[in-house]
Amino acid sequence: MKGKVMAEALVERIESLGEQLAQAKTSINRRFIGQERVVDLVLASMLCGGHALLVGLPGLGKTRLVDTLSTVMGLKGNRIQFTPDLMPADILGSEVLETGADGSRAFRFIEGPIFCQLLMADEINRASPRTQSALLQAMQEREVTIAGEHRPLGRPFHVLATQNPIEQEGTYPLPEAQLDRFLVQVDVDYPDRATERDILLATTGAEEAEAHQVFTAAGLLDAQEVIRRMPVGDSVVEAILDLVRACRPGEAEGTAVADTLSWGPGPRAAQALMLATRAKALLDGRLAPSVADVADLARPVLTHRMALNFAARARGETLGAVIDRVVAQSLGQEAAA
Repeated sequence: MKGKVMAEALVERIESLGEQLAQAKTSINRRFIGQERVVDLVLASMLCGGHALLVGLPGLGKTRLVDTLSTVMGLKGNRIQFTPDLMPADILGSEVLETGADGSRAFRFIEGPIFCQLLMADEINRASPRTQSALLQAMQEREVTIAGEHRPLGRPFHVLATQNPIEQEGTYPLPEAQLDRFLVQVDVDYPDRATERDILLATTGAEEAEAHQVFTAAGLLDAQEVIRRMPVGDSVVEAILDLVRACRPGEAEGTAVADTLSWGPGPRAAQALMLATRAKALLDGRLAPSVADVADLARPVLTHRMALNFAARARGETLGAVIDRVVAQSLGQEAAA
């Protein structure tokens, strides 16, 4: 009887959270028009307590989306514009020597912009590898170590980073360890004609629509706890394991990608898929994820955690096509259901 009551209470919380998320999406869409897939993926990453990497050309609204999310989710946000001359201390903060009125001297720590709840890392791949590395500990352990002292960050803490395509001038590729810390990679493409028309009409008039707050920091933490309590069927767990393991070169012998990959996803990818499928089910108004959710999230979760080998690049292969082949081979009919 107690278990039944707890299950009913969980269902009620999931349904209530689903309604709140629908309001949040409506508020976001007032300023970030169209691109529902992009909005869902970024919201899913936040519901999972993770970080998101938004990849796309300049001018597609990536920064606008992150700024809108800060308002809608009720989080204290800071923005860092990454440039080649940016230093780690510009992100983390530094100690300064101060002289008191009595002539005494002492060091005082001045917090950097990373001490917030939502960090907008704008054009993250324009900073040098040394500066990019300043985010590694923060993104994983939610703390930073400065002058030998551990300093915790805000809760919740999310990094939403924007990245220009690496082919553009003045960019540095993100290290694999940092890429793996992003729960999803969100590709932001050009809008279709109808969406672009709506954007023109909405953003070039005398007034622009404003987003309003729907969540609070405490509410988001509660939502993250609900996500982790959502049930996941054995078939979904097995599908996640099949997919992730099939994308590793050492275990892909005899598959369509055996001679294609240089390296593949680790256990963190499986963890990301487990959480992200739950978030997707919640955003779609369902109580539990399906194998189809695993297939749908394969590209956002795995693309930045894999690399093609030289032969595959010479053949003109793309990671997206490789992942699609693995999904079709590993999940088969279940993914189409």
